[in-house]
Amino acid sequence: MAIQLLKRFPELVRLKPWPLLFSCYSNDASESEVVTSVVSILTHQRSKSRWNTLRSACPNGIEAFEFSQISFHLKNKPQLALRFFHWTQSNSLCHHNLSSYSSIIHLLARARLTSHAYHVIRTAIRDSHLNDDDDDESCCYMSPPLNLFRTLVKTYRDSGSAPFVFDLLIKACLDSNKVDPSIEIIRMLLSRGISPKVSTLNSLISRVCRSRGVDAGYAIYREVFRLDEQKEEISKRGSGFRVAPNVHTYNSLMLCCYQEDLVEKVEEIWHEMVEMGCKPNAHSYSVLMAAFWEEGRVGDADRLWVEMRNEEIEPDVVSYNTMIGGFCKIGDVGRAEDFFREMALAGIDSTASTYEHLVKGYCNIGDVDSAVLVYKDMTRRDLRPDASTLDVMIRLLCGKGKVQEALEFERYAVGKFDLLPKEKSYEALIKGLCLEGRMEEALNLQAEMVGKGFQPNSEVYGAFIDGYIRRGNKELAGALRKEMLQTQMQS
Repeated sequence: MAIQLLKRFPELVRLKPWPLLFSCYSNDASESEVVTSVVSILTHQRSKSRWNTLRSACPNGIEAFEFSQISFHLKNKPQLALRFFHWTQSNSLCHHNLSSYSSIIHLLARARLTSHAYHVIRTAIRDSHLNDDDDDESCCYMSPPLNLFRTLVKTYRDSGSAPFVFDLLIKACLDSNKVDPSIEIIRMLLSRGISPKVSTLNSLISRVCRSRGVDAGYAIYREVFRLDEQKEEISKRGSGFRVAPNVHTYNSLMLCCYQEDLVEKVEEIWHEMVEMGCKPNAHSYSVLMAAFWEEGRVGDADRLWVEMRNEEIEPDVVSYNTMIGGFCKIGDVGRAEDFFREMALAGIDSTASTYEHLVKGYCNIGDVDSAVLVYKDMTRRDLRPDASTLDVMIRLLCGKGKVQEALEFERYAVGKFDLLPKEKSYEALIKGLCLEGRMEEALNLQAEMVGKGFQPNSEVYGAFIDGYIRRGNKELAGALRKEMLQTQMQS
């Protein structure tokens, strides 16, 4: 693919080693009176009347090549050039093409106005109808990012631009879900010994992992960091161009493996990271510990925690939450509480996940009082509980006969945090209310349940039928039984 693209981009074939990367490109058109006049107005008039004067100076607007020439004269006034660019856009005074976009992008990159350059690149990518009057070949490709890349390459050296302009282009492609053009651009740059920043390569790897899976992401990782090339071939290209993967590279790969339940692959990447001389950080340890917990390897997770502390790597909130969640999952809430206290002593603020682990841990061992205390502490700190945590609390309380307390939990969570209780929460509450003979409240809750999109099932019908039978209303119980059977037959 890279060789085919190089044939379509002759400018890249002629590239010389950095810093003289790109072939010279200039517009042969002589400067018009409009250009001279506009530059004079922009640089000498500083009042608010400048823009009205400009409109009078170019009543028919300006051509794209004229905008590029004007931008060149404003290269030392990047903010003014940017305002002029936006003015031409908002007043539809210039039909911008790839060359005019490139001129303002390079100017902004040269001035280190990265966010502004990035937004202009995004705009240029979205304007897929762009054509370049200066070169009919500039827009002959199906991909707008590749067309823009070609023009940026042609105008790079004359613009005195900055290398990270191509990182911004790749970032804009990734943020626009244009993964393939990003890969092609990186391949063409690497083919000439030019590497994007490691953060840019990491973003690509992470995006490929998420969209195409671990195997595709791992293959891209090895390709962009040239890990499969012979050392001799690398040395011929020069030692200066090669960018090495960093800890964030491996963290992204490990996290993606963990999310796909590929625990062995997590360990493989961990060992590869160590072999590459890259020191793990707290996040690295957290991902591997979480993978160990997922497989029930308690001893390995505990050993890794000790290793992290021995390496004098300070755990972060994710590290503590990983250990707290792991011990709560196996029912050892005492150890989880030890980590919770250590976390507080270290000055690390707990998150909603911290409390949710503890709530579920206490619920799993049936300690309703402790679960309630932790849950109340969480809500007191305005930490929003997850719907699954609320569901566990409601079902535990109802199972212990504390229906009113469970109902209060549900009302508070809905009112304060706008939570949508799960279907099982409604079932548990309705069963509890019917068991206590509070049929009117149960009916109101059942109406709320339907309003949230949950249809009554056999469990809910059964609760109402049993409740009405206990109250001696066999007629209504029979009617509900028939309705339940009809509903089941229709479904």
